[in-house]
Amino acid sequence: MPYALGTDGERFPPVQYALSDGLLATGGDLSPARLLTAYRLGIFPWYDSPPVLWWFPDPRFVMFPGELHVSGSMKQLLRKDPFTYSVNAAFRRVMRCCGTTNRKGQSGTWITEEMIEAYSTLHGMGYAVSVEAWLGGELAGGLYGVRLGSVFFGESMFTRYPNASKAAFIHYVGMLAEEGVQLIDCQVYTTHLASLGARLIPASEFSGLLSGLIP
Repeated sequence: MPYALGTDGERFPPVQYALSDGLLATGGDLSPARLLTAYRLGIFPWYDSPPVLWWFPDPRFVMFPGELHVSGSMKQLLRKDPFTYSVNAAFRRVMRCCGTTNRKGQSGTWITEEMIEAYSTLHGMGYAVSVEAWLGGELAGGLYGVRLGSVFFGESMFTRYPNASKAAFIHYVGMLAEEGVQLIDCQVYTTHLASLGARLIPASEFSGLLSGLIP
């Protein structure tokens, strides 16, 4: 059984206690202190109705910025330069778009109003980040996540125009590399991010990296 969190404090059980599917704990809240404690440990919330479910999957799906792979077709698109990009220009809009995007194998969304409010608070504190791709003045795609130290924890992406989210991600990975970010957490495997160079590593290796990259 997963560990049941109380309503006070931000303490989590050791990540080694996570179940085989990655579920570590249930309960608690989405307060800024608890969320930041979770991310520093590599734990993230993912649920569609109460209680909050906290996850630490093994293996972990990550990207090292230097391993970013851009396919020939994406290079061709990027040379045409159809998009303009921004960071933190439309945080709530990006979250809402991620929450309303239909995804294969999912009938609902974990990006509830509670999640939007919680991450918007982190955004106001300077921790949560959105990246936008614009086409003709319209929001074409984007992503959001949490930045701590030299790690970016990606949460979700969406696209309204073919390859807009990939273009935004590629653009932001370049920015992160210039800023000294060494690790991008992609959480669980997706073919979308695998095509860009993300790969699985043991959770123990992931934890070791976090301890050295987050003050």
